[in-house]
Amino acid sequence: MRIIAGKARSLPLKTPAGTDTRPTTDRIKETLFNMLMPYLPGCVFVDLFAGSGQIGIEALSRGAKKAYFAENGREAFACITDNVKFAKMTEEAILLKQDVYTALYGIHEKEAGVIFADPPYEGGHYEKLLSVLKDRNYVTEDTLLVFEADLQRDFGFAGEYGFFVEKEKCYKTNKHVFLRKDMI
Repeated sequence: MRIIAGKARSLPLKTPAGTDTRPTTDRIKETLFNMLMPYLPGCVFVDLFAGSGQIGIEALSRGAKKAYFAENGREAFACITDNVKFAKMTEEAILLKQDVYTALYGIHEKEAGVIFADPPYEGGHYEKLLSVLKDRNYVTEDTLLVFEADLQRDFGFAGEYGFFVEKEKCYKTNKHVFLRKDMI
């Protein structure tokens, strides 16, 4: 796994051992960031269930001004810490070793540009995330939410929380769902 583009291009990154995290492949990451590029310059990026931190680090490498990394797993958090230091991004990175839902209350920004979440596919995390994010001041009509999910996951429930699906990008085994706050 490596940083694909930007100021830290080609730097290798560590991944936590075991099966608790699912690192995004370079090919999928490249496709994702091609879609995110217009939103990254100068934005605040939030990486939830951050795993190795590769998504937030890629965002910083490509021009995000700040990235929050929320991860509760001990080994994964140590991996994020090492990767952020290795990429020389400690000044722009805010590491939150805590439950993601608690971390969402600890973000004090005027606006988050992009919020990326790759939770365990089972466990109702998508609904819970939207129920918390709908009331956070930093989530505006300009904030782009990107959730990684399995291909069969239906996001028809998003409207119940005041969000709508802008688009979905499907891959062989999973997809990225792009959501925005419905301001109607």
